[in-house]
Amino acid sequence: GGTDDIDLSLGNVFTATVSTSTQTFTFSNPSPSGNACTFMLILTNGGSQTVNFPASVDFPGGVAPTLTAAGTDILMFTTVDGGTIFHGIAASTDSK
Repeated sequence: GGTDDIDLSLGNVFTATVSTSTQTFTFSNPSPSGNACTFMLILTNGGSQTVNFPASVDFPGGVAPTLTAAGTDILMFTTVDGGTIFHGIAASTDSK
């Protein structure tokens, strides 16, 4: 809960559970510009509270996906410019 940094130097699959009224994610240490950096976030109960992603995240249509209140969503993020822009998608919502 609270603020969680996803340190991309530690891997490419991360898990988190939303447990506070506002959950804020930050992303650090992406690959340098010109190299692809893709990671998966397996998020539990993301729709139960407010979830904030970095301003550098662009979702399709400019709108973050609707997350599952009691369940698991799988989100994917990719950058090729050192983290200036992360392209984010919901790979699976309410994954069972």
